[in-house]
Amino acid sequence: MENPLLLKNLRQLIQAGAIDTVLVAFPDQFGRLIGKRVTGSYFVSHVIASGMHSCDYLLAVDMEMNPLPGFEMTSWDKGYGDFHGVLDLDTMRFIPWLEKTVMVLVDLQWANKEPVTQSPRAILRRQIERANQAGLYPMMASELEFYLFLETQEELAKRNFQDIKPSSDYSIDYHILQTSRDEFVIRDIRNMMNQANIPVEFSKGEWGKGQHEINLEYSDALEMADRHVIYKNGVKEIAWAKECSVTFMAKYDTTDAGSSFHLHTSAYNKEGDQNLFWDKDKGCESKLYRQFLGGQLKYSHELFLFYASTINAYKRYQPGYFAPTAIVWSPDNRTAGFRIIGHGHSFRIENRMPGADGNPYLAFAATLAAGLAGIEENLDCGEPFQGDAYQADSVNHVPTSLIEASRLFEKSQVARNAFGDDVVNHYLHFARMEQQAFDESVTDWERKRYFDRI
Repeated sequence: MENPLLLKNLRQLIQAGAIDTVLVAFPDQFGRLIGKRVTGSYFVSHVIASGMHSCDYLLAVDMEMNPLPGFEMTSWDKGYGDFHGVLDLDTMRFIPWLEKTVMVLVDLQWANKEPVTQSPRAILRRQIERANQAGLYPMMASELEFYLFLETQEELAKRNFQDIKPSSDYSIDYHILQTSRDEFVIRDIRNMMNQANIPVEFSKGEWGKGQHEINLEYSDALEMADRHVIYKNGVKEIAWAKECSVTFMAKYDTTDAGSSFHLHTSAYNKEGDQNLFWDKDKGCESKLYRQFLGGQLKYSHELFLFYASTINAYKRYQPGYFAPTAIVWSPDNRTAGFRIIGHGHSFRIENRMPGADGNPYLAFAATLAAGLAGIEENLDCGEPFQGDAYQADSVNHVPTSLIEASRLFEKSQVARNAFGDDVVNHYLHFARMEQQAFDESVTDWERKRYFDRI
């Protein structure tokens, strides 16, 4: 989809007062947007030419923005210096839910102009370059689910997120009636995302109470990851403006369905007119597809940290909740980790394992790394799994915890070959710091279980 916001047009809009704010941002380790609001006049006079600086601690903090010890790239000893953000003008877009605002993403560099290899955009760029060198131009799509609440995040926080109720009191999978009641939020999301050059296919109710899914059109891998993080941020802002809130937690409630991030992948030729996963002469899947999927089957569990990097993510993998537990493939089977769908130009792999809390840059990078390893090793995906994959034995299963995923990632030679030791060590430390924070916390579950009866 062509970006209508050319730099020349932006200058004119700023001069005319139609745009007065430019959000200059980048995704952090969690997949959050981090950055600055720049006045339109200063953006034109300075930032376009020189980019933007920001503190390098932003890739070494926890969810609360506390600096974490032990990272190699930055620390108190190193003085917490600056990154340099280089504008990617292809990402510039209007943000219609914010008044007179435009957003542009940056790529992070050190002072010597070397990329910050640990930054999510750099990690994905590296895998895209590897795929391009192999003659593959990956196309991706994200399906994200979330829960809608008719209270603001601030109101829920006052109750410590206790006794929170979603927008409906029954499951709304494909329902029209209840989703009509939520249209005052969902309609704005659909329309405003289209206006922001994040094209939407449709919205629908999902399997949980107050749970929704809005599908974005597929794109090349980097553009799709950018759309994904801007979309998530925008959904929260649009809901807040309506005095509502949403959560993309993988599992926000013990008894309700989790929220997924279904990841669709195909690979095209450079011209973009041929799906290389499909053999058009034979009218079936190609050898390349079978190799790529073979790599997914063999290495996904090793790279799972890039699919699920939070404590909560692993609460979602429960039989009977449409969150796969077995790393198997099957045509149009929602119990399998990899569901194969489409035909011809639309033929693709759907990875149903990541949760909605996943960082798309890391998940896409893991997908490409595993698939490229399958091609390099001439692997084959074997025969499809038949039946209920929750009952599958003698196959790889998803890790059951962040601890297990970290151990597998640490030992993975595929991860180190694809991402480099600096990236692997950075995200291992990040996961361990997250696990440590959880291990040191006393939870509501513990108080309820032990307070009186132990």
